[in-house]
Amino acid sequence: MKRITAIVRPEKLEPLKEALFAADVSGMTISQVNGCGNQHGWKEYYRGTEVLLNMVPKVKFEIVVEDAEVAHLVEVIQEAARTGEVGDGKIFISPIEEVIRIRTGEAGPAAV
Repeated sequence: MKRITAIVRPEKLEPLKEALFAADVSGMTISQVNGCGNQHGWKEYYRGTEVLLNMVPKVKFEIVVEDAEVAHLVEVIQEAARTGEVGDGKIFISPIEEVIRIRTGEAGPAAV
C-alpha cells in the first residue's frame, strides 16, 4: 500500500475532491495547511513597512491506496490540480506498512 499526499492550491479543493471520488477513491483526509515553495511568498506593505509573507495557504489531501492504483490516481490529481503556474503544489508517495481499522480490528487492504 502507498500513501499519496498532494498539496495543492485552495481553489482546487472541490475539483480535486470530485475527481478523486469519480476515480472511486473510498476515502481521503483533507487539511488546510500553510507553506512555501519556489514562490517564497510575496511582499505587502503594512503601515508603510514592507512585510514578507512567505507562508502560502494550501490544501493537503492524503489517500492510502493499493500499489496498482498509484499511477492512475497521480494522473487524476495532476489533471485536476494543474494550472500551469508556479504554486500548483506537489505530490508525495510513501509506503504504508500496515493499516488497522479501529472499529473492527481489520488489517491490511480490507481496512482501507
